[in-house]
Amino acid sequence: MNWLNGLVDLPWWGYIVVALVFTHITIAAVTIYLHRHQAHRALDLGPIPSHFFRFWLWLTTGMVTKQWAAIHRKHHAKCETAEDPHSPQVLGIKKVFFEGAELYRAESKVAETMEKYGHGTPDDWLERNVYSSHSAMGPTLMMIINLALFGPNGIWIWAVQMIWIPITAAGIINGIGHYWGYRNFECEDASRNIVPWGIIIGGEELHNNHHTFGTSAKLSYKWFEFDIGWLYIRTMEVLRMAKVRRVAPKMKTIESPRIEIDEHALAAIVANRYSIAANYARTLKQTVADEVEKLRANAHVPHLDINLSRQMKVWLKQDAKDTPEDERPKLDAVLAQSNVLSQIYQMRQELTRLWERSSLSRPELLKHLQDWCAKAEASGIAALQEFSLRLRSVAAV
Repeated sequence: MNWLNGLVDLPWWGYIVVALVFTHITIAAVTIYLHRHQAHRALDLGPIPSHFFRFWLWLTTGMVTKQWAAIHRKHHAKCETAEDPHSPQVLGIKKVFFEGAELYRAESKVAETMEKYGHGTPDDWLERNVYSSHSAMGPTLMMIINLALFGPNGIWIWAVQMIWIPITAAGIINGIGHYWGYRNFECEDASRNIVPWGIIIGGEELHNNHHTFGTSAKLSYKWFEFDIGWLYIRTMEVLRMAKVRRVAPKMKTIESPRIEIDEHALAAIVANRYSIAANYARTLKQTVADEVEKLRANAHVPHLDINLSRQMKVWLKQDAKDTPEDERPKLDAVLAQSNVLSQIYQMRQELTRLWERSSLSRPELLKHLQDWCAKAEASGIAALQEFSLRLRSVAAV
């Protein structure tokens, strides 16, 4: 009766390894196929990995490609609003973390969402007659396969597979990824990088990077960040099984700062606006810290606390419209007591005109940028002068 124990006999740790490998393949399929390929078109996949990922996701999740892509696209389009399918900022972290899968299922039944956001997803015979029509059959078949291969151990391996995506994707990424972590960029939502090493959830841990550069096939940005999904994509690209279409823009510089900034440099600055804002805050960090220390010594500022320098860095990354209402009185109080901080903040907000939607023509924007640099270099603030020279050195993308 050994066949009742399955066709594969493993030591106890071998079954754990199998469960981890199976769930990791599922994570890779979600991040590479559903997310980066289908929802955002950041890369093209060849027929072999595309069909494999679709088949594996049918077996291990029962998710329908059109539904997943549509819901995720709507999430980006309506992020942190009442129409967002799963925002913890709107629905609460407990709701999204513990009931994320239920929120997904509810939104998948909204015909308007499927119609508006589900375009361009697979619609072949297999999709219509197997994957979409019999989505529950996949996990059932997976359970039979697990039982045949591993006997009774196949039951708990299958159970782990079934809860893996609801916990990691629906709970952790959709919930914690918009609630807790660090932010490289002050984009217009609450997305955060959970940890800088995107391994367990395939790189999706770098969620703030993704929301800042939504169509990038690579989710890591800073040198210390690691996106294992990108490693798999590059490997498939070398094997001619995938082709990257877009990655996040990176600022390039020329050796000597320009006296006159041209339209190509302006386009590069606009394309890298989040990086420019983060670089501005980083360049002015020490100047801000020194000024805050002066204010603290003189006890001029109401509500002054030890985190003010860190908070100022966040405010300098943000366009004014993105600063929460409840923080503005504190910001105004600080700026009112420091001419240096006020000047630094106002100069940051003047940069916003370069990338906000306005009626300014290209020549007018170039004139604004040229005037901004001249003003920064005449400010008497060394860090501001340094940043302006760096801005003049930005190369065309």
